[in-house]
Amino acid sequence: MSLAVKEKTTVRLVFLGAAGVGKSALIRRFLQDRFESKHKRTVEELHSIEYDIDGTKIRIEIMDTSGSYSFPAMRKLCIRDGDAFALVYSIEDPDSFAEVRRLREEIVELKGDKLTAIAVVGNKADLENQRQVPAEDILSTVELDWNATFLEASAKSSENVLGVFKELLQQVNLPSRLSPALRRRRETIPKDSAGARKRPPMKKTNSCIIS
Repeated sequence: MSLAVKEKTTVRLVFLGAAGVGKSALIRRFLQDRFESKHKRTVEELHSIEYDIDGTKIRIEIMDTSGSYSFPAMRKLCIRDGDAFALVYSIEDPDSFAEVRRLREEIVELKGDKLTAIAVVGNKADLENQRQVPAEDILSTVELDWNATFLEASAKSSENVLGVFKELLQQVNLPSRLSPALRRRRETIPKDSAGARKRPPMKKTNSCIIS
């Protein structure tokens, strides 16, 4: 007798990436709809927020990690406790995508599952004239070789920021509706905010920072 898959009502999203790629900026834009141009070093911050998705209360915990990785044991614990991962790089910094490669390998090793929910996020899409990481190459690697999802976004302009979080929640909260074919889908990279994929409407009700 088959058992129905119970959808999660509490999920932890973990943002990982090199220093300065905009992990905190993406989270801040999502939670507070604001952008700070000055980079501030993050050690670790856990944000908690509640959403109402189609009548179901969803508690989302968002872990913002340090890009300097001074505490490898802390990073490993974040990975083990995470349900979905945003691996963030800057489209103007090839070295930051090399770090995404390394992080993805560490996640797969610690989780022991190549189907772990991962979204690779090319941040700073507003700096198209400074691009050094071709989107087409990343798309092929991420969605075909890694079986993950690729998005580009801009914390500064707010382009596709909501799409990043919706994608992570889609992967974590709707496992019974995600077929292998859907996971391996190839999609057109959005050129502007109108290119974001549509998901069920979400309502932000509250947020806080746990220090």
